[in-house]
Amino acid sequence: MSNKEYKHFQHAHCESGVSSNLLRHAGIELSEPMAFGIGAGLFFGHLPFLKINGAPGTTYRIWPGAIVKRVASRLNIKIHSERFRDPAKAMKALDDVLAQGKPVGMLGSVFYLPYLPEAFRFHFNAHNFVAYGKKGRDYLISDPVMEIVTKIALEDLVKARFAKGTPEPKGFMYYVTETPKEMDMRKAIEKGIKQMCYFMMAPPIPWFGNKGIFLLAKQIKNYPKKLEPRRASLYLGNVIRMQEEIGTGGAGFRYLYAAFLQEAGQLLKNEELLKFSEELTKIGDNWRNFAYRAARIMKDRKSELVSFDELSDMLKQCGTDEKALFLRLQKIKL
Repeated sequence: MSNKEYKHFQHAHCESGVSSNLLRHAGIELSEPMAFGIGAGLFFGHLPFLKINGAPGTTYRIWPGAIVKRVASRLNIKIHSERFRDPAKAMKALDDVLAQGKPVGMLGSVFYLPYLPEAFRFHFNAHNFVAYGKKGRDYLISDPVMEIVTKIALEDLVKARFAKGTPEPKGFMYYVTETPKEMDMRKAIEKGIKQMCYFMMAPPIPWFGNKGIFLLAKQIKNYPKKLEPRRASLYLGNVIRMQEEIGTGGAGFRYLYAAFLQEAGQLLKNEELLKFSEELTKIGDNWRNFAYRAARIMKDRKSELVSFDELSDMLKQCGTDEKALFLRLQKIKL
């Protein structure tokens, strides 16, 4: 068993935070923003036909597991990942790796994580966290969205790892097996930027990427016409929750990606990236202002009420600004 002590760091987002924490333990100093950027974590999707917690699904990040996989591939880090059908086999596999002194990243539902505040515990099955040890029937947990480490009972961890719903985590776990002596950060950064721009700008269908932002803007404008007030509030609330509360630190990951561009600009001594970072930070401010105004509608403060039409226009402006930025960013030469 390795006797290296695991160090917990709090982060803005779960998967990029877990990636950073696992790599730091393995001896690679990679910040969360850098993991998020190299892993091309920024994305957008709005799926009116897919209901999550009774409301259409909206995502501000790439699908679960992609960030870890891309970071490993681009930095030549070997990570073993596995899914399970049998909870007993999944827990046995986890115990075996922990016995070697290796921290393990996992997917689970926040609904079954009792250490999280109750307000955050709803049926969201794509939360990443780390188990770094075990005492008796309790597992020692490093959740990147928490300030300090905690623990969870075996029964609760099984429930979280095998929660039903979309997506099903199926006991997914991953851990570092090998790290390289050298890494080409410039190449990894460039690949991450190019892929993010491609996924934001290229999808031909209306639900994903930049097109998805305009689709959501259109949907929100029609909420008062097509939905009764309570359901309109529910739909709007889910959009805000996914933007501001699901481990992002706010503004739908825009601030986190802006931090990546800033760090990459400093590392590569590239002034263009620093300017892109400032520009995206301002766009992030507009996203946050949208969330603030939407919350006003939900609270029904009529004296300060903003209309659904105005919210729609704010989203269209965010989409327009991002389109202009990403079209320029994808042409950058590093």
